[in-house]
Amino acid sequence: MHALVESVREFAGRVLRPAALHTDRSAVPAAFLEQLGSLGALNHLAPVEYGGAGLSRGDDRELHEVLAGACLNTWLVWAQHASLVGRLVAAGKPASDLAERVLRGEIVLGAGVSDVRRYPERYIRADRTDGAWHFGGTVSWVSGWGLNQALVVTAVEPPATVVTALLPIGDGMHATPLELAAVAGSRTERVVLDSVRVPDEHVLAIQTLAEWAHADHAAGSDARPHLFGFASAVLDELATSADPLAQAVAATWTPSIARMRAEAYGLADEAVRAGGGPHRVAERLAVKIAVGDALTALTRALLAARAGRGLSLGDTAQMYARQALFLQVQAQSPLTREAQLTHLASLGEHAADLGRHGW
Repeated sequence: MHALVESVREFAGRVLRPAALHTDRSAVPAAFLEQLGSLGALNHLAPVEYGGAGLSRGDDRELHEVLAGACLNTWLVWAQHASLVGRLVAAGKPASDLAERVLRGEIVLGAGVSDVRRYPERYIRADRTDGAWHFGGTVSWVSGWGLNQALVVTAVEPPATVVTALLPIGDGMHATPLELAAVAGSRTERVVLDSVRVPDEHVLAIQTLAEWAHADHAAGSDARPHLFGFASAVLDELATSADPLAQAVAATWTPSIARMRAEAYGLADEAVRAGGGPHRVAERLAVKIAVGDALTALTRALLAARAGRGLSLGDTAQMYARQALFLQVQAQSPLTREAQLTHLASLGEHAADLGRHGW
């Protein structure tokens, strides 16, 4: 195991997990991000010359599993930042002063990259005027607001040009908190951009809409590491329950989750080797949907084992149940939503067949 993963695991067990219920009801404190930064987890994907950790793909997955299992709110703020550091590295261009600060782990980023999935119904608009880009529109979801010093925003210049850029938080940005039923501690806000000027040095990528969608397949189609970290946390609570039936649920589901994890990672790695995009996308989506069903079943089991007290705000069962709902829609693309609803309709048909032939 990489030393960074070991350090983060110790921190997560000592600090994040014991505070998870409180964090969910309040907000991820700045101290959590500062401590992750001191461990090297804010720029672990940066090149070594910027202090990057040189993690393997497997080590990075384990880092996501550890943090998501300890505190999903903290993971969400951290993960949006971490993935954006990866985008800066992938941009492959000389870094601006702002980008260099990100790569050194001095700045926490927020993400405004998902609204392009709803184009043309809803999106951030990019206009090229006076030698610079200008971004305008509403970013639906930015986690970590108040901790972020800059955003990475993806905008569209109609009809089909996608511009991704770094935007320092400042004038022309207006944020409104979202009242969420899950991950309410993630400091998630809706941010309006009022013709924010973006100089060329802050542009990370200019792509066609088709190129952007090709690269986005992994985010929407794969069962990603945080799902398995979350599953592990719920399984741990079931396994350590005093109720033998809850222990039996954990014993039954643990090998199934391990198989799903291996299949998900294998398919994701194969897709990367094949150049990304929709490679075996139906199978990848099927695994993701199966994992979502598993998380629903596991959190229901924990709630059933705790009975009425599981609905207390001081009990992790209700928190996990709400967070499992969030994970159903997090990073949801139109393709993912179609697959989810088709699957749920098939369950309804199966239930109807059972009813016709007797329960």
